[in-house]
Amino acid sequence: MSKTVLAIGAHPDDVEFMMAGTLLMLARAGYEPHIFVVASGSCGTATDDRATVSRIRLAEAQNAASLLGAHFYEPVTDDLEILYTLPLLRKVGAVVRKAKPDIVLTHSPEEYMEDHSTACRLAVTATFSRGMRNFETHPPTAPIPGNVTLYHALPYGLCDPLGHPIAPGMYVNIKDTITQKRHALACHESQKQWLDESQGLDSYLHAMDDMSREVGTWSGCYEVAEGWRKHAHLGFCDAQSDPLREALGADACLASAE
Repeated sequence: MSKTVLAIGAHPDDVEFMMAGTLLMLARAGYEPHIFVVASGSCGTATDDRATVSRIRLAEAQNAASLLGAHFYEPVTDDLEILYTLPLLRKVGAVVRKAKPDIVLTHSPEEYMEDHSTACRLAVTATFSRGMRNFETHPPTAPIPGNVTLYHALPYGLCDPLGHPIAPGMYVNIKDTITQKRHALACHESQKQWLDESQGLDSYLHAMDDMSREVGTWSGCYEVAEGWRKHAHLGFCDAQSDPLREALGADACLASAE
């Protein structure tokens, strides 16, 4: 019986920026990959109206998921409307139950923008409540049994909102998947000009490459890497559960205690 990994990102392109290398590595190890984008990307433009940019970004996200070989779940809200509310939690909870994940990959709790950190909170609660028969999701979805291990990616920019570096507990070698990760990120063509203008990036592809190399340097093990922190096990899985490390073997190393 195959296992499943669900990557939950706030916006189209978030999974590709910070998580896709690991998602691909898990797929190679036999996991069925799933991607859920919480928000539509409706504010990621300086020129288009909401409906137009949302339609463009949905198509880009679907193309990226297809390139990654992942099942795709469509957004359930708009940008800057990822709020920790019961209606939105019910929608995120339904997706988690549909995906039936063994591993959940999601944002860092500390992020430069609140859409990311709130998407993280929603992902955590939705995963925690996966088996609770009396928590109603929208649409109604049957609770799922079993363990789920949840991992947090590094934040975009590799630091918290106050500029302090965030150190991962584990590094994943993405040397064999970074080219495919880069191609998936390039599917989000509408974002190059927007990110260049709004956040001063020379190139969103180069920014991803630079972060991957920096994390690789941190690891002391790999040339390019993604960093992860494992969520506390209580309510999710067994205390010793670490399926990401177990699945990837030599391509996952723990951070040094120093």
